[in-house]
Amino acid sequence: DARIRRELGLTEADALVRYVAELKFDGLAMSLRYEGGVLVQAATRGDGETGEDVTHNVRTIAQVPLRLPDGVPEVLEVRGEVYMRRDDFEALNARQRERIAAGAKGEKTFVNPRNAAAGAVRQLDSRIAADRPLSFFAYGVGEVLDGGTRWQTHHGLLMQLKAWGFPVAEQTSLVEGASGLVAFHQRIAALRDQLPYDIDGVVYKVDALALQQRLGFVTREPRWAVAHKYPAQEEMTQV
Repeated sequence: DARIRRELGLTEADALVRYVAELKFDGLAMSLRYEGGVLVQAATRGDGETGEDVTHNVRTIAQVPLRLPDGVPEVLEVRGEVYMRRDDFEALNARQRERIAAGAKGEKTFVNPRNAAAGAVRQLDSRIAADRPLSFFAYGVGEVLDGGTRWQTHHGLLMQLKAWGFPVAEQTSLVEGASGLVAFHQRIAALRDQLPYDIDGVVYKVDALALQQRLGFVTREPRWAVAHKYPAQEEMTQV
């Protein structure tokens, strides 16, 4: 918050900066491209410039709309995360153990939901992806060709994506100033073990898109967003 205020040239007399505080999902970043309201491509983030085309597998995810309602931008790139819920992961591993016990060849159990989700998305056979219970959360946009700006805030953008049928995490909150960021981080830390999916931190984003533009980027990293991670979870194991 101090860095943002400094880079915006704000003084103590100026109002608090408003932020959107979001969950940092432990999944696979995904970009969904819609043209004329129809999903035409899904790609992983890759190296930030070039990713993998995984459209055939992402089409099997029930939470990813294949067609959007009328009135959406001609080109809309939605960014989000493909993940696997904890209960779906446990059910998948139970099913895998049954297959292994029945003598099925080439089957295995999975170490964690993230690996299971990432592996499913990258399968050549979409039937394998369809057999694994994948989910999706939207958290932003990339390219938008519309002929005009539809929103002035990041939170407004998220609510628009939700209205168009994309899942947005219910914990996403509007907060003000450093105290608001700290309170959100502490609240989510207390809830972390109760969430139905894995997270490894939270993300803070300046809400006003005009301020985001003023702040800009450092190489490919936005000055207007930062991740605040939690300590790694540890458990005892026998080797």
